[in-house]
Amino acid sequence: MLRSLRAREFAAIAIAVLASVGVTLILAVVLVRRSVQHEALKALARQAALVATQQPALRAGQQPTSLGVFFETQQERLAILPLPQAAILLPPAGSAALRAGRPAQGLVEVGGRGYLYAARPDGQRAIVLLRAAKLEASDWHPFTIAFAIAATVGAALAAIVAFLLAGTVARPIRRVALASRALAAGEQPRLLPVNGPDELASLGKAFNQMAENLAQAGDAERSFLLSVSHELKTPLALIRGHGEALLDGVITVPKAAGIVVGEAKRLERLVRDLLDLARLNQRTFAVTPQPVDLAQLVDEALVRHEAEARRVGVSLLAETPAPAPAIADPDRIPQVLSNLIENALRSTPAGGAVTVAAEPSRLTVTDTGPGLAPRDVPRAFERFFLYNRHATNRAVGTGLGLAIVKELTEAMEGTVTVQSVPGQGTRFVVRLPRAPAPGEA
Repeated sequence: MLRSLRAREFAAIAIAVLASVGVTLILAVVLVRRSVQHEALKALARQAALVATQQPALRAGQQPTSLGVFFETQQERLAILPLPQAAILLPPAGSAALRAGRPAQGLVEVGGRGYLYAARPDGQRAIVLLRAAKLEASDWHPFTIAFAIAATVGAALAAIVAFLLAGTVARPIRRVALASRALAAGEQPRLLPVNGPDELASLGKAFNQMAENLAQAGDAERSFLLSVSHELKTPLALIRGHGEALLDGVITVPKAAGIVVGEAKRLERLVRDLLDLARLNQRTFAVTPQPVDLAQLVDEALVRHEAEARRVGVSLLAETPAPAPAIADPDRIPQVLSNLIENALRSTPAGGAVTVAAEPSRLTVTDTGPGLAPRDVPRAFERFFLYNRHATNRAVGTGLGLAIVKELTEAMEGTVTVQSVPGQGTRFVVRLPRAPAPGEA
């Protein structure tokens, strides 16, 4: 049973070619046989005409009888017969031609044997030349052998071409099958060549596009999970830190409880995001923009991180002289601030300072750390860039904090930029949509 595509293609092409060769061979045999028969009849007609020119010699050397004059060789018979007798011997078409005084030729059966004949009228007599029909087979038998040899060679060549052609069609499909199995096993296959007939090229192109889309989806999912893990880590660390501070008696119960409740709400929001995103099959955080006071959110952020600032010996300062209205998500701004403050505390050596300022539609986080090299500034918000760059020579996080800041800020239709001078610190500026003035639509 033919199960492979290549075998089926080979069989189909081979059958089609053999059928074509067989039909061609049959037609060739029929046509050649007719051609050989026609040439044999023409030869008999020429011989009959030649005999007609020799009639006086024949009459002189042969006594005529009522039945006519007969000559016979091993292969042919010559008869010089009275015209009525010749007309009776020949088939109707030949008889009519002789009676009309025209030459005739064709096939005739005499005594149960088939003959080729050529007849030519000569006055009251007719010259009839007969040749055994079985001798015709010897004339075209060499052609039959040649046809058989040619058909065999043609069939062999056709089989080779069919095998190669079937391989040409099946090979790209086999590559796609192997690449698909590799993709299903979690591997990243190499791109398939996009060449050959349009259908095969389209198949390779479609597979490459599918593999690329799956790779992008996988990268997006991994990045999202890493981002969520990073965001879950921050409130958990704050809850643990304030719980330990409460146990040590360095913070009052109401203050610690407020921090714990606030971070628990953040965790609840993150978990809710995860559930919503899982149901919607998305890979981004949702935001709900509304009027907020950035100054109040900055004060709350400093309360959450003051314990960590004391632990690393860094002064954490706020500059919120007046309300700072903006349009933003009240749950996402704390995430932005937490990531920026944690990054600043991590980068600033003991004895340094981190300042968080709030203005209308604007947040600024400034540190007195080592700063960034000019070549690092344009890529500061890329995932894992600063982690890979500085993990061996300074304290860094997971490499996701600044990328998350950029993602959340842009989701709230804002922007974030960084300014840094090596040895003098770094400044991050978050700009958000402006809140409408009272009475403004």
